Amino acid sequence: MAMTELGNERRFDAQDGKLVLAYILFAYFALTLGGVAGLLQSVVRGGMYTLPGGIGYYQLLTAHGVLMAIVFTTYFIIGFLYSGVSHQMGGKLLPTVRGMGWCGFALMTGGGLLVLAMILLNRASVLYTFYAPMKADPVFYIGLAFVVIGSWISGAGIFYQYRYWRHTHRGRVSPLFGFMAVVTMLLWQIATIGVAIEVVVQLIPWSLGWTETINVVLSRTLFWYFGHPLVYFWLLPTYICWYVIIPKLIGGKLFSDALARLSFMLLLLFSIPVGFHHQLMEPGISPLWKYIQVVLTFMVVVPSLMTAFSLFATFERAGRAKGTTGLFGWLKVLPWRDVRFFAPFMGMLVFIPAGAGGIINASNQMNAVVHNTLWVTGHFHLTVATSVALTFFGITYWLLPVVTGRVLTPAINRLGIVQTLLWCVGMLFMSGSMHIVGLFGSPRRTAYTTYQDHPDAVMWMPYHVAMAIGGIILFAALLMMIYNVVALFRLPQGETEYPIAEAEESEQTTPRFLERWGMWIAISVILILFAYTIPIMDMIGPMHPGAPGVRTW
Repeated sequence: MAMTELGNERRFDAQDGKLVLAYILFAYFALTLGGVAGLLQSVVRGGMYTLPGGIGYYQLLTAHGVLMAIVFTTYFIIGFLYSGVSHQMGGKLLPTVRGMGWCGFALMTGGGLLVLAMILLNRASVLYTFYAPMKADPVFYIGLAFVVIGSWISGAGIFYQYRYWRHTHRGRVSPLFGFMAVVTMLLWQIATIGVAIEVVVQLIPWSLGWTETINVVLSRTLFWYFGHPLVYFWLLPTYICWYVIIPKLIGGKLFSDALARLSFMLLLLFSIPVGFHHQLMEPGISPLWKYIQVVLTFMVVVPSLMTAFSLFATFERAGRAKGTTGLFGWLKVLPWRDVRFFAPFMGMLVFIPAGAGGIINASNQMNAVVHNTLWVTGHFHLTVATSVALTFFGITYWLLPVVTGRVLTPAINRLGIVQTLLWCVGMLFMSGSMHIVGLFGSPRRTAYTTYQDHPDAVMWMPYHVAMAIGGIILFAALLMMIYNVVALFRLPQGETEYPIAEAEESEQTTPRFLERWGMWIAISVILILFAYTIPIMDMIGPMHPGAPGVRTW
């Protein structure tokens, strides 16, 4: 018997559904390949398996990072955003917008396949950060350029649909989902400028032999100009789900439209000019500018706390509306047995220790202790691989039924609950062990070694084994998720509502200044210029000679 529907609504546009499915299914294809690489990597690092000849550990590490952190997330996010923009802004995408979506998909996929081919041929084992002076095959960098260009075109489609909606609805505040989608892609467009300059201006000419050396500090700075906003590119769609979707699923209402928009704008402003906190241990950058960017980093705490307050206020108000009493009575009426809520909620809970770890990583003195250790990898897996991934899984359980015209069944819902719990248990073993052994000094980005049976390295091994056990559990959970995705296409026919929360009737009108895009973009540009202009001018001076390329694999 099908689960109770959220309501009756128009069928999702079939042509838009094909576009959304293309992005979502390719995302899960990348997740599957990345999961295989991650499983092999974890059992090798734990000393439980030796790779056959011709397969390198760092080749697997590169594949895992690129497929999981870049391909899976980017494709899923764009597909999710297109679905919401289609639903909220006109009921279907404009033909021009749909064409831009397919064009972006084609370029991203072509470039992504080039990147994957170079990794599989072991000609680009440079990890997902592709740090210079390690040099990959030129095709690897060209593929990356196509991925970025394709994503720009896809993002431009969202901007076009939003602009058209504003033009045809003058004087009205845009739908919250559409507003958040624009902020998300605007963050991506601005942030990827840095990595595009690095790839096109530095890495491609260098890998082709047109230049002999590369400015290493500048290339890493351009990467982290992109690399930290990338984290918030993952998180903003997660926040969209938490702000806009979850209240509907629990039978509540949006806590505050204005607060949600302001938090997104603050995240746009303060998530880009902060890349130096990833380079605190790197020479060649003035301590003053590192300090300034660390201060800007901690400004992100403000919209994050605004989000936490809004979410739990939403939960409590929904519970009070249902007659609950006591300090935590609202907990009893949350839909714990609905995977569409349960998976994102577990992601919210995990984000609490993940955020605390981020504060440690961004603090100069504490970062000196954990820098380049498995602590950082553990933190990374709590954020993107748990908070973000679980939320994306929760979205999948209602998004695929929406676009395919089906209804989630109790059987698949139960499997989803089990899959979520299994994922959390696996991550507890893996990420927990990474955090602990990182404090003991175990380095990241290294294959299995006992360092000639050094006592410290021997002491790390039980934790590495626990990491491998966690990796095996996570892979089992991944296989279950892939099974569930396939099963979602076999659900009974029916109408599933796209769950968008409504605002409280008593809520005040959203201030118009929140949609003055020129003002917000100008502030963002000013902050970026302030944070990066002088440091980059210093980096291109005579104190930073170029380095020749090296191949470490």
